[in-house]
Amino acid sequence: MPPFIIPSLVKFAVGALGAGVIAHWAMKELRRINDELERAKAASIVDPTARAAMPTLRRDPRTGDWRVT
Repeated sequence: MPPFIIPSLVKFAVGALGAGVIAHWAMKELRRINDELERAKAASIVDPTARAAMPTLRRDPRTGDWRVT
């Protein structure tokens, strides 16, 4: 027999506390990731006039390399 016995209520309380901590951590991570994705999305928006000035790449059928056209 073990030297001490943990009551069922204490086990349940510790399990509920652990689940709460994990849920809190997961929500913080989700918010952090979504904020990072929103910043990346906002930074990737390009002005259409600037987009037209960018060169277009096409694959060369003979070599398979990408070339500016």
